[in-house]
Amino acid sequence: MKRICLLFLAVLMAACCSAARSEGSEAARLLPLISIRTADPEAGTAFATEPVKAYVAKSIASWTPGYVIPPEPYYVDCTVTCTGVNGDAFPDSAEAQVKVRGNWTTSYEKKPLRIKFAEKQSLCGLNGGRAFKNWVLLAEYKDLSMLRNKAGFDLAHKILGEDLYCSDCALVEVEINGEYWGVYLLAEQQECAEGRVNVPEPKKDETQTDVGYFLEFDGYYFLEDPLCSFTVNYADYAPLIPFNGSAPARSFKPLSTAPSGSKDVGFTIKSSVRSEEQRNAIHDFVSNAYRIMYAASYREEAMEMTADWRGIVPSEKTSREAVEAVVDVDSLAGMYILSEITCDPDIYWSSFFISVDLSANGSRKLRFEAPWDFDSSMGNRYVCENAKGFHAANVVDDVDHVYKAINPWLAVLMRQDWFRDMIAEKWTALYDSGALLGTVEMIRADSRTYEAAFTRNYQRWSNMADKSPLDYELNREAFACRSEAESAEQLAHWLERRIWFLNDYWHR
Repeated sequence: MKRICLLFLAVLMAACCSAARSEGSEAARLLPLISIRTADPEAGTAFATEPVKAYVAKSIASWTPGYVIPPEPYYVDCTVTCTGVNGDAFPDSAEAQVKVRGNWTTSYEKKPLRIKFAEKQSLCGLNGGRAFKNWVLLAEYKDLSMLRNKAGFDLAHKILGEDLYCSDCALVEVEINGEYWGVYLLAEQQECAEGRVNVPEPKKDETQTDVGYFLEFDGYYFLEDPLCSFTVNYADYAPLIPFNGSAPARSFKPLSTAPSGSKDVGFTIKSSVRSEEQRNAIHDFVSNAYRIMYAASYREEAMEMTADWRGIVPSEKTSREAVEAVVDVDSLAGMYILSEITCDPDIYWSSFFISVDLSANGSRKLRFEAPWDFDSSMGNRYVCENAKGFHAANVVDDVDHVYKAINPWLAVLMRQDWFRDMIAEKWTALYDSGALLGTVEMIRADSRTYEAAFTRNYQRWSNMADKSPLDYELNREAFACRSEAESAEQLAHWLERRIWFLNDYWHR
């Protein structure tokens, strides 16, 4: 009898295990699976666990006794397969290289990754199924909802429209050499390409200046090759009036009140630069475009650029026409709305992108597009924690609360009635269409739909159970969340309140 009971128990346990494996398999099929297999079997997973960006590692070493500097991110040869929820594989084991990407996110145990295919590939049908060589996997480690970047991109597509580039994205699960690696957000590489930031880059031997440029407003510009970076002085650091939605604010000089010796926020040229002439040309155009914006907004003067973009002279245009000749103001209004909704704490420092096509057939206007990096935004850090107040064109604290700063591009035109009217008109259409609150519902729906996948992720990684590596990244509400579902609801509730607050001001 005892043997029969034991046999029955064994059969029952086997059935339960089989059911559990089946349930896990079903959970895996909720999302596409990206499988990375290194060409060298002995490479293991060290390329995805050990590297840290050099300047980040040096910073950590400066306050961590005994910290051993890890290797810089490095590429490994591999094959990448993406298996859809219906079991179809695309591409079929395509050759690629993969490495850790990012800045401070490289210091976390779960690191973001960059995929560089040998030949262009389409992944998960993103961007209309277009094929590209470069893709990224965002780890979403400091966003416990894992949905802030997805929500940010969703808002960006709705606000910026079809004419301006914004990364498409999709939640996926990842495995490396057969080992489960968690839920990631598959997104597009920020780069110049047809279908992405569509401006013409110079070919290898072309040094002419009438080409396209893709720029990041970037506090890390000084880490780049000098040929690929520059600074501007913002109309000789002329004072700005921050926009706080109410009474006139005290003037503030860009870029910040950072302690003496701190680097200014400059620009990194993300597109190809083949000559010093090209670097100088884009520097002059950006610098003088800002001067034209400032003259129009603060002195009601109309200025225009000289033919070589090196200077500005009085213009017979109106001050608004003078701005519109060098700036795609609709894109700037859209970027203001996106930045104001999301309250990105890095808005004064990085991940703010501008393109300009200076070719003969180009618009020769600054275009504000390719928004990026929302994992600290929307109520995750101590920024607009109660979802109220004005942020994007206002004076803000730096992320360490050491100094004050402002994004001059978002602030400079806010004194102009016509520009604020443009924002209000765009906001009203977006709100009345239901598009903005639709993102809130998407967050809640994603959290419910992919619950099993998120559970698997937090069984693999410890950041929900042990938030100590994130204690400086999260505000009180975000830190208190005990599950992805709670984190997603905290995000959705914050975003809902934020939209209502801004609607009270901007709706016409």
